[in-house]
Amino acid sequence: LDSDKIVEICKAVEAEMGAAVQAVNFNCPGQVVIAGAVDPVNKAIEALKAAGAKRAVLLPVSAPFHSTLMQPAADRLAEVLAPMEIKDIVIPVVANVNALEVTSGEEIKKLLIKQAASPVLWETSVRNMVANGVDTFVEVGPGKVLTGFTKKIAKGMTALNVEDPASLEKTLAALNA
Repeated sequence: LDSDKIVEICKAVEAEMGAAVQAVNFNCPGQVVIAGAVDPVNKAIEALKAAGAKRAVLLPVSAPFHSTLMQPAADRLAEVLAPMEIKDIVIPVVANVNALEVTSGEEIKKLLIKQAASPVLWETSVRNMVANGVDTFVEVGPGKVLTGFTKKIAKGMTALNVEDPASLEKTLAALNA
């Protein structure tokens, strides 16, 4: 379903049930993750299917990440980060909470805290990076999930991953070609 339709259905279920259910990960075209209290999530899944979603499944996760239910974690993160100084940076970071470039250390800190209880705007982040001239993406860490999303969002861009020595060598060869 269209992302706007998913948000609309979640808001309607949330209002009806009086408990949180929100679109929290806008991963790539056709893939949006919702999170919230168990019963509203189940009701939203039914409503999304009734609205024509090709697939809506319950994911086994340990918490309703990036939803407003994570506000206590965001508050705790704010306490932990408060005494820390994050210096301004030269190379911008794209914050997934607003999909915009940031270089201010103070702003980075604020956005890290906000991200704990706010949706991840991966698709918009990638689109904005492409609009700003990025043509190569390198995912670092286990798996290739973000690489796969990026290939669906930015067709024709180079999307690589590094998760072990072999993939590091492959990525370095591709970057030096």
